[in-house]
Amino acid sequence: MYKDFANFIRTNKADLLNNWMNEMEKQSDQLINNIAKEPMYEETSQEFVDLIVSNITENGSKFNEKLDDFAEKVVHLGWPIHFVTTGLRVFGLLVYTAMRDEDLFLKREEKPEDDAYYRFETWLSSMYNKVVTAYADTWEKTVSIQKSALQELSAPLLPIFEKISIMPLIGTIDTERAKLIIENLLIGVVKNRSEVVLIDITGVPVVDTMVAHHIIQASEAVRLVGCQAMLVGIRPEIAQTIVNLGIELDQIITTNTMKKGMERALALTNREIVEKEG
Repeated sequence: MYKDFANFIRTNKADLLNNWMNEMEKQSDQLINNIAKEPMYEETSQEFVDLIVSNITENGSKFNEKLDDFAEKVVHLGWPIHFVTTGLRVFGLLVYTAMRDEDLFLKREEKPEDDAYYRFETWLSSMYNKVVTAYADTWEKTVSIQKSALQELSAPLLPIFEKISIMPLIGTIDTERAKLIIENLLIGVVKNRSEVVLIDITGVPVVDTMVAHHIIQASEAVRLVGCQAMLVGIRPEIAQTIVNLGIELDQIITTNTMKKGMERALALTNREIVEKEG
């Protein structure tokens, strides 16, 4: 149904591509102008034009595969969705203008759907929707992967000695992160066969009632799997806050430094640090 458009684009690909890149560089959007100066811009632009043609000439599965690959590439390049949609709109206008100038949009009286302009608009709208959907799906997948990676880094459990692990916490602890902390603690202490786990809050700026509640929950959870939780890095201001809030940490061993916490952890596992003579 749209093969005449594909044939026209392929026949005039070089001119259309050159004109398209020139038009994109004229856009008032500074972000688009910056992209137009990137080394990958010309190569990706050619892929973009090939993708448009393949939407007509290839079956659905092959086109979808190419579209997914292209969407993944532009997302990884950091090109925003409005660059892609603007590019499609500009390219469509160039193709329409060129075909119109060559009198290729002749009206047909039989059926409205036979009209070349009607077919062109239908094809371009369909292509627009497919590109936007593919970009959005790829972006969501990328964000999800990055979020998972960041979450793992935000609550790591590190085995440092046999039977002893440490979880250094940095930044604010909210409900979502607290759930991840508990999950990582439980999985980690079982996997590493830890008997003592040091929860280091040196890098946590504020310890309020909610944060303390989450820490108590975490310590109780690991105690149920046979591990002793220890809270280290309690600064004077945090200690005062805990007292003022009336928070009880009876079930948790607390120390103000990692050194003291490590000494206590070694003692709990029947070991100690000794200085070597000589």
